[in-house]
Amino acid sequence: MSVSVVIPCYRSARTLPALVARLMPVLAGLSVRHEVILVVDGSPDDTWETAVELARGTDGVRALHMSRNYGQHNALIAGIREAEFEVVVTMDDDLQHPPEQIPLMLAALEGDRLDLVYGVAHQEEHGFLRSVASQSVKAGMAGALGVQAARTISAFRAFRTRLRDGFEGLSGPHVCIDVALSWATTRVGSVKVHMMERDHGRSNYTPRLLVRHAVNMLLGYSTAPLRAASYLGFLIGVVGLVLGVTVLWRFAVGDTTVAGFTTVASMIAIFSSAQLISIGVLGEYVGRIHGGGMGRPTYVVSERAGPLAALDFPRRPGGAGVPMRAGVGSGSDER
Repeated sequence: MSVSVVIPCYRSARTLPALVARLMPVLAGLSVRHEVILVVDGSPDDTWETAVELARGTDGVRALHMSRNYGQHNALIAGIREAEFEVVVTMDDDLQHPPEQIPLMLAALEGDRLDLVYGVAHQEEHGFLRSVASQSVKAGMAGALGVQAARTISAFRAFRTRLRDGFEGLSGPHVCIDVALSWATTRVGSVKVHMMERDHGRSNYTPRLLVRHAVNMLLGYSTAPLRAASYLGFLIGVVGLVLGVTVLWRFAVGDTTVAGFTTVASMIAIFSSAQLISIGVLGEYVGRIHGGGMGRPTYVVSERAGPLAALDFPRRPGGAGVPMRAGVGSGSDER
């Protein structure tokens, strides 16, 4: 089995040398063909210069430079489409995912039972708020998006490269690699791995950004909000019907007390709220349709370093050097 390791990089100039220094012996010890693809996602520090030095000084390392910050999942899509070998491993750039754990994940892929394996931490490595936000995102993926094994999802993945054929046409500003992988296979497993604490800096995924990511996934890959708006309208209709029947009944039995202003105002507020919520949900979908029709790319590679760097066009998955049409959509500015 040959392996391509894809690493999205952002503000990681200090950690990349140590990561690559630990990663290359692990891959060499597997005695398989391998490569490492460093995708620098428009990082404002010296991450690109560091990645270029590593690509020029280390056999099997390549570097891609996004023309701006598109977001972690967009950077992953770019690296996955560049992968040359049978299995893709994705991992973070901050040394929280130990390279020494990669053989465990590859061993789980041996045979034909699984197509995708996630590395799950023995113990949660994040704080309370971050953990709650992360678990909420995973619960939403399981419920609204129908992603199997959503609660075991992590950024430490190993999957068969052929799965990318299932999302070759994926484009847009809010791509999610885990949802895309769920389109291609249901043979998903997980292995327990040891995660490490960050040596430098802090995670770019704050609870606020995780919530925003969850909203993007929900609106970008599911019609659940539209159904929820319909259910809300139905519920409000039932409430209005009950109120109407109550008023008629009280009139029929002789209780002709005129309803006060508060009752009328409350009913108007309830129905107005239902309408505004429904219109807002529809507006989000229309806005995303408009954004997809603008023709902006999902990502743009501005520079390459390392093997195959001379190629100045994207390559079709599975066939190096074959031009392919760039994806359509706009990129996200967040990590």
